[in-house]
Amino acid sequence: MDVIVCGAQVPFVRGGAELATANLVRALQENGHRAELVHLPTAWEKERVFDAPLAWRMLPLDADAVIATNFPSYYARHHRKIVWLFHQHRGAYDGADAAWSDMGLDDESLEIQRQLTEWDTNALLEAQRIHTISDVVADRLARYNGLTGTTLYHPPPLSDELRVGEYGDYVFTPTRLEANKRPERIVAAMPHVSSGIRAIVAGRGSMSAELHKAVERDDLADRVELPGFVPDDALVDLFADSLGVIYDPHDEDYGYVTLQAFLAGKPVITSHDAGGVLEWVEDGVTGIVTDGTPQGLADAIDRLASDKAAAAEMGMEGRRRVAQLSWPSVVEQLLA
Repeated sequence: MDVIVCGAQVPFVRGGAELATANLVRALQENGHRAELVHLPTAWEKERVFDAPLAWRMLPLDADAVIATNFPSYYARHHRKIVWLFHQHRGAYDGADAAWSDMGLDDESLEIQRQLTEWDTNALLEAQRIHTISDVVADRLARYNGLTGTTLYHPPPLSDELRVGEYGDYVFTPTRLEANKRPERIVAAMPHVSSGIRAIVAGRGSMSAELHKAVERDDLADRVELPGFVPDDALVDLFADSLGVIYDPHDEDYGYVTLQAFLAGKPVITSHDAGGVLEWVEDGVTGIVTDGTPQGLADAIDRLASDKAAAAEMGMEGRRRVAQLSWPSVVEQLLA
């Protein structure tokens, strides 16, 4: 079967959605299909929010099936359109009036939100089937568009390389250094940690300078490392030998870091409002769910440090829970 995978991308930005679409194409090819990835650039500013949807409507997509993923790729027209929804335009939905969204509660923003909701709903109704990457995404789809999506989980990047190592003297966080990922919480927690555990927060982003200043201001150079970009082989090693992983985003769509931590046999520390992360992290079973305060996160770190056997048990339970995820299963269900 000839399959086109449709994805949207902000130029020069590569994140989880881009990795997922590339891995889906590879999985389709490995399962005997001819597959191509079609990406179109997307702008998220409200003044340009309808430009890319219109561009997708005009594309000639000659294939047996089209799999659309994130906003606005599901505006593509095809007689066999299958949607595997990564996310919609969150700034116009649950993120409206948030600090990171340019859409507020003013009349102009509300009219854009109304029109976009109508457009989204009509485009998604064209699909033969709608899957979502998590229950969180399915819940948003039902809440804002009145549509039903079936959750279809998939393996994270590096799933074949991640391994279980030692339970060392540091907690690890690989993430984009952006406000919605809340890396500043980890830095704020470290002065409250009494066990001597260090934190390694790897990644790049607009908050990098702010985090470095906080480390210097609070005299945490020996407690917090900010190495920036980490290549895949080093990433695997850092997962493998960590005591645990802190992943504390706000209302995450899915959360690859959680699944990667589990594949490395590590428990995950998170907070009660982390979204899709909580579909995997069960408090006291596969990790620790905190209130998100510096003291709450610090207490969770100290709890892992005080009982490494319990930390290992939680991490290995997480590993058991993600063991069934596979790309062949994803392909089979998408094209059923």
